[in-house]
Amino acid sequence: MASVLLKSANAPMQALGWLGRQGTRALAAIVFIGISVPPLGALLKPYVTEAIFLLLCISFMRVDVAALRVHLKRPGIVLAATAWSTLVVPLLAGVLCLTAGLDTHAPDLFLGIMLQTVASPMMAAPALASLMGLDATLVLITLVTCTALVPFTAPIFADAFFGADLMLSPLALGVKLFAILAGSLLVAAAIRRVVGAAAIERHREPIDGVNILLMLVFVTAVMGTVAGSFIADPLRIIAILLFAFAIFFALLVATVLIFRKNGRDHALALGLMVSQRNMGLMLAATEGVLPGGTWLYFALCQFPIYITPLLLRPMVRARTA
Repeated sequence: MASVLLKSANAPMQALGWLGRQGTRALAAIVFIGISVPPLGALLKPYVTEAIFLLLCISFMRVDVAALRVHLKRPGIVLAATAWSTLVVPLLAGVLCLTAGLDTHAPDLFLGIMLQTVASPMMAAPALASLMGLDATLVLITLVTCTALVPFTAPIFADAFFGADLMLSPLALGVKLFAILAGSLLVAAAIRRVVGAAAIERHREPIDGVNILLMLVFVTAVMGTVAGSFIADPLRIIAILLFAFAIFFALLVATVLIFRKNGRDHALALGLMVSQRNMGLMLAATEGVLPGGTWLYFALCQFPIYITPLLLRPMVRARTA
């Protein structure tokens, strides 16, 4: 009887561990779940902010402070990558969008692109880099520095490119971003202090499983209307989807070319990080008060973000071998 109860108690941990071991396959699968089960997206949409907050908590909880200090002693590439991701990318995106007239011809798309480029990289970027056999530590350190700057840089770019047109004031955007990031950091520090770094590492796979479930909440929430939108106007959806892939690969390729002198592995790791923007953080900061076209663009951006690592993983492994 005791053994049966013990197995029952361990079953959730085993299930989470199995899910965590699926890695990039699970990430690709949740995109298609989000499309094929629209009611699930409608059910989970109110919990997007909470899911993003918990994802941030888990990511900060897993930061190796000792490794962070070691790599910060050689900060050149980290500072360069941070400046590129946090300052140059949104500035270039804004100038190109204004030159193309997107602010007047497609304001919802313009808003989506700008929120995408002012956001910090995804908190899952180090885990994805590790799954692909790339330098996860470099990605983690650069991610931390980019994330620390976002509450200050995002309001500046929002004010410069949107002004009064933004539904949330730039100051309020900065305050919300700071509150979300600082709050998740404090919660993560408390958890790490109570349970210890060894326990967190020991339960790495179940924690990965929790990460995937939280990503499922976000992805299904933003993708819940994709199927209906495709039926209503398939050509428009295909065009936006191709545009989302183009933006993703433009950021990836440009970053790889800029940092290629630091080694191809480092360049590719940074390229994936820069191309995978934390749009969920911007959704949480704006409390989802965004136009329908912006929501749709965010939804379609999940395809390159979650599918590309699965496609590139064999190439990276073959080159490493």
